[in-house]
Amino acid sequence: MKKFLPIILIVLGLAAGAGAGIYLQPKKSDPEASTEDCQPSATEAERAKDNARPLAPQDVEYAKLNNQFVIPIVQDDSVTSLVVISLTLEVTPGTREGVFAREPKLRDTFLQVMFDHANMGGFEGKFTNSSNLEVLRNALFETARNILGSNIKDVLIMDIVRQEI
Repeated sequence: MKKFLPIILIVLGLAAGAGAGIYLQPKKSDPEASTEDCQPSATEAERAKDNARPLAPQDVEYAKLNNQFVIPIVQDDSVTSLVVISLTLEVTPGTREGVFAREPKLRDTFLQVMFDHANMGGFEGKFTNSSNLEVLRNALFETARNILGSNIKDVLIMDIVRQEI
């Protein structure tokens, strides 16, 4: 009996896991049920309107901003960590050079947006959570839209890391 007990426990564990997986499986019959609570923000609505059709590779260009952004995280009047972010802008064809010409202004306003995000606690805890990043991405998009106009299609967060000090 002592030899069969581990085997019986493994089989029971597998059966319980499979049963829980089947029971907790999301329903596939009602695709609108999972999205009815999600209301798009104004920025998401603008992006949807601007990007009503899927963009082909020739419909956009990418402007990778030259340097990373370094954002200090301050708690109790001292820097506790640093967040480093790399950004790329998705723009209409032929406007990349205009992005690089306006890069100093973009960097300044992007840094201010990121500092505000940090001061609101956006880089604390699970800062890579999609809802946290979407708030940051929308704020960066709005800032870029104010500077570049309708030439901006999206702001892509290419790299993000937080280093504790």
